Amino acid sequence: MRGRFAPTPSGRMHLGNVFAALVAWLSVRAAGGEMVLRIEDLDPRAASRERAELLMDDLRWLGLDWDEGPFWQSERGSAYDDAIERLAQAGLTYPCFCSRAELHAASAPHASDGTPVYAGTCRGLAAEEAARRASVRPPATRLRVPDADDPAGVIEFCDLAYGPQREVLARECGDFLVRRSDGVVAYQLAVVVDDALMGVTQVVRGCDLLGSCARQIYLCRLLGFEPPEYGHVPLLVAPDGRRLSKREKDLDLGALRERGVTAERVVGTLAAAAGLADAGCVATPAELVHGFSWNRLCREDIVADEALLGRLRAEKL
Repeated sequence: MRGRFAPTPSGRMHLGNVFAALVAWLSVRAAGGEMVLRIEDLDPRAASRERAELLMDDLRWLGLDWDEGPFWQSERGSAYDDAIERLAQAGLTYPCFCSRAELHAASAPHASDGTPVYAGTCRGLAAEEAARRASVRPPATRLRVPDADDPAGVIEFCDLAYGPQREVLARECGDFLVRRSDGVVAYQLAVVVDDALMGVTQVVRGCDLLGSCARQIYLCRLLGFEPPEYGHVPLLVAPDGRRLSKREKDLDLGALRERGVTAERVVGTLAAAAGLADAGCVATPAELVHGFSWNRLCREDIVADEALLGRLRAEKL
């Protein structure tokens, strides 16, 4: 087995990031596998070597090590270009001139990750019209998906945590981006290429990304890659149900470390909240490997309420 950490250096790790990284590490180490570290710094708006170094320091502090890397997505452009060219040569891509505002203003339904289901507005543009529009503004690149009645567009897989999944691409996402209009390669394509070329066989991440799996499996098949197995973990949410983000400064590792909270306290508290350890657990990741099982993992979102935060504050300086 070969797993991966794939953080985006947009800010300090918060407890939700830590939880997903912990489960990914435990799953791989329990199977005697290897971990790869990849920094997902494709988007210039989220690219910061300084923040990436902080992420790596936090992982080490937690006791979450890796066997290979770091790899930097910003240095892997040729691999993504090659994949998009292969898709283009097969007639599977087309230029899209729809703006973000136009897409979100449409009355079309939205995919589970919040992106609008694409209506195919630019799918049938004549070459001459596409060339005319391209002279005015650079297009994005979309990948065609099969029609709803085509079995090739029905993606089925079994998630390690959430069980059997089924998605009809045409209905639930539509033709999707593989490159943005600013030239940045889309997340869906980059992670597929990277996971395949890095030999990743298991992907563990937050359940907010469960809806991405069908698109990624479809891309794997088109590019001749073997899809990894997927395991999605519950999110850490605020008491009002909002998912935690890197804007929650009081719940990031920088703030916790400054308050003197130990790595063992963080790891044990999250493991206990997820059903992977007994209440009051204080432990290193290595001490939790032997007892790890996907069957023990809770499926409900974990609320970062006063009770959970109180357990982190249990050892004030």
